[in-house]
Amino acid sequence: MIRREGDRMLVSGPVTLATVSALLDSGLEQLRNGARIVDLAEVAELDSSLVAVVLAWLREAQRAGRPLALAHPPQGFSTLAQLYGIGDLLPVAEQPH
Repeated sequence: MIRREGDRMLVSGPVTLATVSALLDSGLEQLRNGARIVDLAEVAELDSSLVAVVLAWLREAQRAGRPLALAHPPQGFSTLAQLYGIGDLLPVAEQPH
């Protein structure tokens, strides 16, 4: 599920093969409507589908010439990103102190 708070889209619940298609479409719509940060703090369960959908959102943002950053990536996401060799390519938003 995705909800919007300002320029932030908050992803919550499981992000797995079973849910990723709906999340992809919802996230693309949020990007078209001005979302600039993908907040992953409320992701409850994940598999490599989360990496795939985030990369798709980043490609869309880049194609549109808009910045997009990630906030609160879960440890499992970071581990998968490192495993796939893309960890350094993901724009992580700075968090306020």
